[in-house]
Order: sequence, then structure tokens, then C-alpha cells
Amino acid sequence: MSRRHRNAILTDRIMTVALYAVAGFFLLLLAAFTLYILGKGAAEFDASILAFNTEGIGNQFFNTVYLVFLALLISVPIGVAAGIYMAEYAKENKFTGFLRTCIETLSSLPSIVVGLFGYLVFVVAVHGKWNLMAGALAVSILSLPLITTTTEDALRAIPKNWKEGSFGLGATHRQTILRVMLPGCVPRIITGVILAAGRGFGEAAALLYTAGMSTDINWSRWWKLTSPVCPLNPFRPGETLALQIWASRTEAVAPNAAQVADMSAAVLILMVFVFSVGARMIGHRLDRKMTGSRD
Repeated sequence: MSRRHRNAILTDRIMTVALYAVAGFFLLLLAAFTLYILGKGAAEFDASILAFNTEGIGNQFFNTVYLVFLALLISVPIGVAAGIYMAEYAKENKFTGFLRTCIETLSSLPSIVVGLFGYLVFVVAVHGKWNLMAGALAVSILSLPLITTTTEDALRAIPKNWKEGSFGLGATHRQTILRVMLPGCVPRIITGVILAAGRGFGEAAALLYTAGMSTDINWSRWWKLTSPVCPLNPFRPGETLALQIWASRTEAVAPNAAQVADMSAAVLILMVFVFSVGARMIGHRLDRKMTGSRD
């Protein structure tokens, strides 16, 4: 074995150990951070704070779930369609390069800038007020690049023989995408959706200017969508858990503000965890159903 070869092996081992150490450090940091938040929430637990009224955080919990649902309802179809276009239809030219640059730029925009844009376009320009739909549109802007790039990368990672085999059986390009390629991309697309939803759950800056900082819900009028107090009305103001945490730590004067913030943070962590696990399970089942896998 030559000296150069031995040096290469040694360098590879050193870099591998270093990268594993960095990854382990961040995993431990994340675990410690999560346990700290859950521990603080458990120590401050009070069932009355979970109530769906003005004294509890139940309404904020519902607003968070509802807003993320609206955002995904907007961003997932558009993002997946954009990813399909970029992977299967777009030609490599200056326009495509410009489009990729725009997507990369959009993914790096600060959320406060998106919030100000959403306030000017979705609130001021339409002569409206803060509302959940404006917040969902702002979060969709933040989610679109992630879902688009995830879908494009997933489609490009599909083995070429899948597409060639489909064409060989007489399928059209559209049929190949919908019935062969997309089913094989389900797990990776679900990953993109989870990441996008996670950003939506924890978003605060963009929602501060769009969704508003107030919540007035009357659960007995859930069926009247035009009512300003209907829970399902997307055009009413809606404070989320992330905004609740920020307000409780910075502006609240209530004696239990710190307790509310700690419990809200714990509930938010658990919400993201449950959503991630549930989405993974659904994605795994869809993958088994669509691809016929038994793993």
C-alpha cells in the first residue's frame, strides 16, 4: 500500500469521525432542547390552560392546525406540479436557470420579509383585515420552494428503467408520471410536506403581519362560515401557538404568562412530533399500496 493511499484512508477516517461527532452533537443538543421544553411544560401543567376559551390555549391550538392545513392545501398541489414541470418538462436553458434561481432565492427569504409582503398584498391591497387565509398564503410562499425542490429531486432519483419500462408498455408521458413515477416518490414528497408543515407550525414573524394577534371563536357557530366568530371561517383573525408563545414572553401582563408560554411550547413540540409520525405512517402505507412493497 502506497503512502498516498494510506494518507487518503487516514483522512477519510478522520473526516468520518468528525462528521459523526458533529451530527451526534446536534442530535444531543436537539434532544436536550426538546426534553427541556417538555419538562418545563410538564412542570407547569394545568388542565385549565388547555381549555378552548379566552383563558386557555385550545383556540390557538386549533388556529395552528387549521392554518397549516390551509397552507398545505395551497402549497402542496402547486409545489408538486412545479416539481413535475422542472423535472420532466422544463428544458435546460436560460429561462430554466432563471427559474431555479428564483426558487432558491425564494427559499432563502427571511420570514419577516414574506410577512410584510403578505401584509401589503393579502391584507392592505384587498382592503381587508388580518385573517387566517392571509397567513396561510404567506406560509405557502415559504413552503413552495421546499416542496418543489423535494418533488423535483425525488422524480430525478427514480431509476430510468421505470420510465423506459412504462413507455415500453405503451403508456404516455402523463400516465407514466401519474401512475409510475409519483407513486415511487411518495415517501420523499411526504418528507417535503413534513418539513413544510413544521415550518408552518413554528412560524411567527410572517403570521404577525397577516394572521393577527387576536382570536374570537364561538364553537356553537361552527356551521356558519360567514360568521366572524366561526372556527372554520378562514377570513377571521387567528393567533397561533407560536404567536401565543411570543406574546406571553414579551407583552403579556397576566400572572401566569410564563406558565402559558411553557405549556404552549410543549404542546407545539408534541403537535409537530405527532404530525411527523402520522405523516410518515400514512406515507409508508401509501408507498406499500402504490408500489406493492411488503417491507
